[in-house]
Amino acid sequence: MGIHDQRLIETIASLQDKPAKLLIDGQWVDALSGETFATYTPATGQPIRQVAKGGAADIDLAVTAARRALEDGPWARFSPFDRQAVLLKLADLVESNWDQISLIDTVNMGNPITRTAAAKRRAVGLLRYYAGLATAIHGHTISTSQPGDPLAYTLREPVGVVGAINPWNGPIGMAIWKIAPALAAGCTVILKPAEQAPLSPIFLGQLCLDAGVPPGVVNVVAGLGDAGAALAAHPGVDKVAFTGSTGVGQRIIQASAGNVKRVSLELGGKSPNIVFADADLDKAVPAAAMAVFTNSGQICSAGTRLFVEDNIYDEFIERVADFTRSLKVGDPLDPETQLGPVVSLEQMERIVGYIDAGRAQGATVTVGGGRISDAGLENGYFLQPTVFSGVEDDMKIAREEIFGPVISALRFSDIDDVLRRANDTTFGLGSGVWTRDITKANYMSRRLKAGSVWVNCYQIMDPAVPFGGYKMSGYGRESGLEHIEEFLNTKAVWIA
Repeated sequence: MGIHDQRLIETIASLQDKPAKLLIDGQWVDALSGETFATYTPATGQPIRQVAKGGAADIDLAVTAARRALEDGPWARFSPFDRQAVLLKLADLVESNWDQISLIDTVNMGNPITRTAAAKRRAVGLLRYYAGLATAIHGHTISTSQPGDPLAYTLREPVGVVGAINPWNGPIGMAIWKIAPALAAGCTVILKPAEQAPLSPIFLGQLCLDAGVPPGVVNVVAGLGDAGAALAAHPGVDKVAFTGSTGVGQRIIQASAGNVKRVSLELGGKSPNIVFADADLDKAVPAAAMAVFTNSGQICSAGTRLFVEDNIYDEFIERVADFTRSLKVGDPLDPETQLGPVVSLEQMERIVGYIDAGRAQGATVTVGGGRISDAGLENGYFLQPTVFSGVEDDMKIAREEIFGPVISALRFSDIDDVLRRANDTTFGLGSGVWTRDITKANYMSRRLKAGSVWVNCYQIMDPAVPFGGYKMSGYGRESGLEHIEEFLNTKAVWIA
């Protein structure tokens, strides 16, 4: 298990005391079926904890509780000030419990402890940002042209019961990103965390209760895919907020037709990261590598298509390869580790399949290219960060989302040609541009078909700045003023 065996053992043991049941109507309960499933640590492949396996019947109970809390419980009488106070209390609890939260996420999904520890600022910042928005929701008075000069105004009201379905690549951050704006808007929530990493969202459910969130307002139902499908199709759910793969997102859209529920989707990506010859290469090299290797490549907006201008291509790719060789992959509880394991055996095998496909189609592995089987890591799901050079646009590794630490490096020589190629994808989530020329940066930013364009940086995020996709990367926005709009209805009132 590596050099931090004892700490890992102690952390796993401590998780036995954390709730592993379902949170429904303010109570921790077993699944109605009595079934459980195991959640694992990808660092060793060993099980950590048995978790109650929620199903359609449990989802139905949670939806009923959420509807009752929305319409008849104390939540219906919470003022904006009250909602703000609860969110601020929750932020304080998340902040004071962050050491434990970061350990849980590191053990449960493999993100290095230095990264999960550093994520506190964003998590707490999101909660406090949405707490501020809770008291900033308002409608408008409207001058009309109708006879009799009637008074017309709008009310902003919570959309209702929200089904929040999350992936495993950011367990606590994604959970906060869904729950906080919904609560700020006055909605109630059923959170279905990913089965691969459910422990920190379950812990967050307890913190919600400790913060004074009334029973039924936040429900957490862990389970497998059937639980998520039941939540997406449930006629008592008014909105689904989903982050995950495009394929699952399409099924959620289909499921929403039953009661025409609102849907917001943050889906996959195959984001271009474009480096011009006039860029500051000393900054662009490590940023281009970590635009993919952060979180072991398990980020939807990762800049996995690295376009490099022809006259610096060879030098740049070699420098990226040298940087990649310097990265420490290993025990995620070691503070010196920069890349941990991928989340599961299934995910590791999927990524290896893409690496094999890249070789078969003629791309060159410049560095990396396989599983790590060093002593102490052989049972975990560790992969070498990999850089492919000589990649062509039609190769599988340049077309499909890998969701792993794999860079596909492509040459370009013309600005309009690279724009066309960058946009030649079904996705449109993130994009990067590296240049010292502000005119070129502005030209690219206006023409790239993506929800985010990072210029001379990559993956910077802030609670006040909206994030989301174009095309098959989804619709709706998270963060920023746009996010709370996803959880509100507009009602027009006429008084004659």
